[in-house]
Amino acid sequence: MTTKHRSTDPADHGGEGLTRLVRSLDLLWGRTGRHRPARGPKPGLTLAQIVAAAVDLADREGLAALSMRRVATELGVGTMSLYRYVPGKDELIALMCDQVALPPGDLEQWRGKSWRETLELITEASWELYTTHTWLLQVNQARPVLGPNSMANLDFALGALEDLPFTGQEKMTILIALDNLVMGAARSVVLYQQAAQQSGVSDEEFWRTQEPYIVRGMEEGGLARLAALPDDAFAADPAESTRFAVRALLDGLQRLLDERRPSP
Repeated sequence: MTTKHRSTDPADHGGEGLTRLVRSLDLLWGRTGRHRPARGPKPGLTLAQIVAAAVDLADREGLAALSMRRVATELGVGTMSLYRYVPGKDELIALMCDQVALPPGDLEQWRGKSWRETLELITEASWELYTTHTWLLQVNQARPVLGPNSMANLDFALGALEDLPFTGQEKMTILIALDNLVMGAARSVVLYQQAAQQSGVSDEEFWRTQEPYIVRGMEEGGLARLAALPDDAFAADPAESTRFAVRALLDGLQRLLDERRPSP
């Protein structure tokens, strides 16, 4: 009886989608991988240069502007030369996401911080990340491709919860909830900024046009609670509103901690 060889390479079983994933992981973790070309003239670029140029382009013009051709133009090289380093756009985006997710550089600022202070600083860094690299909000990260930077960041964040009486699932839920909160708030800010540009209607024109309808609705619709709000009720600073929401979530965690810790 003959036994057929069964490949253990996941790329042989999952189709093109899994092949792209394997290529991305090979690049992120510094492995050559069988799908990367090994022949050809001596390289004149580095992978880091390509990723940096792609990030800069996406920061300026958004993810829709990103293509291998545009990145090559930014670098002043032919498009085909990029494929010696990156097989395609999907793999490039995975590298970009990991590149901007740099772990904290100066660990001294974190030394001696409480779990709560550390999580607050992490959420501030996340806000900065999403509002600076707004194209991240367009990347579907429901199943993130985890590279060394993102893994190091996750490990660091878990350190804030290390000595707390939470299960592993609860710790991950806490970190995901915080990230979802900040990401959602950042997305709202970015969409608000894009609205005037895409519609051609300024913020002032938008609200001035709605004002008589809103006033009429309050007068005729019995919307007493809305009518009672102060004029600045909808004028909160987005970053400060996000901090308020983060503090409220952490207040809830503190209460849960107090309940779980044994009484002295």
